Amino acid sequence: MNKNIEIEFKTGIPQEKYEELLQLFKLENNIFKQVNHYFDTDQYDLNQQKIVLRIRQKGENHYKVTLKSQSEQGAFESHVLLQKAKAEDMIKNGFNTKDFFDEIDYFVTFKVSLDNYRVSTPYEGGTLFLDRCEYCNVVDYEVEYEVSNYAEGQKLFKQFVIAHQIEMQPTKRKSERAFTCKR
Repeated sequence: MNKNIEIEFKTGIPQEKYEELLQLFKLENNIFKQVNHYFDTDQYDLNQQKIVLRIRQKGENHYKVTLKSQSEQGAFESHVLLQKAKAEDMIKNGFNTKDFFDEIDYFVTFKVSLDNYRVSTPYEGGTLFLDRCEYCNVVDYEVEYEVSNYAEGQKLFKQFVIAHQIEMQPTKRKSERAFTCKR
């Protein structure tokens, strides 16, 4: 199991700004698809605790189950790589979180998927991500900036937003946006 702290800043952006940034950073040909399969209890206990549980699929055979819990200074993430057959079984039949993560014990089932068309590029000591998300007949766009230092990242993201004339649009987590079509 891998564990890390994810420090990211993000904002929703309109499609036009997304396309402008793709061209500016010359990323139009680097877009890759990843599918986030989200899980929760029938009562959405995890979501209520600001915990995200997903299996992320990249390509045909790369699957990873991730437990992500929010804090003021970032998100704590734990990851376990999965074989394709195991991931497909978990999506179909659900699973007990304790089988992968000691800190929580719930039986969870698949709730919804979100297709994320993502590009990334190094930017000012961090990584800039441009995302086009598709779920429940909705398409939205966001820019994320992932860094290792909260204060420095916050300053640099604010500068980026100002420099690129982006109006800050607070956005919900991808899981919360996708869950809106399942309730």
